[in-house]
Amino acid sequence: MKNWREQDLFDFLKQKYIPDLVKAKNQMSRWDCYSPKYKMRIELKCRRTHYPTLLIERKKYDAMIAESAKHNDIPSYINSTPKGIYFFDLSKVNPQWEVNSRNPSTTYWGGERIEKEVAYLDISQAKEIRVK
Repeated sequence: MKNWREQDLFDFLKQKYIPDLVKAKNQMSRWDCYSPKYKMRIELKCRRTHYPTLLIERKKYDAMIAESAKHNDIPSYINSTPKGIYFFDLSKVNPQWEVNSRNPSTTYWGGERIEKEVAYLDISQAKEIRVK
């Protein structure tokens, strides 16, 4: 899990937990995949370092909540870190938003820092997904 990319996390979830998982049709979508059986709209993130809180961007959160409400889906955020995989049902968390400029403009680029509205979700509020 330490060097996983989103594709690795997707493959693991599909193989072990969510066999009907499909990728979002639009690569620029605000979510990465969907489960028709479980009605889950899912954003995936892979972190190379373990943190007790996991960042979510306000724009992605708002889009997931709105689209999930339209279709009666569960807005889901799944993060992998070197210490585990954490599932958040976004309809059951209460993010505390802040604006900061500590974050890179994209996940994989690094480089330029830009101002983003973000929240940090405590992993104690997540369900840990077992790696079998």
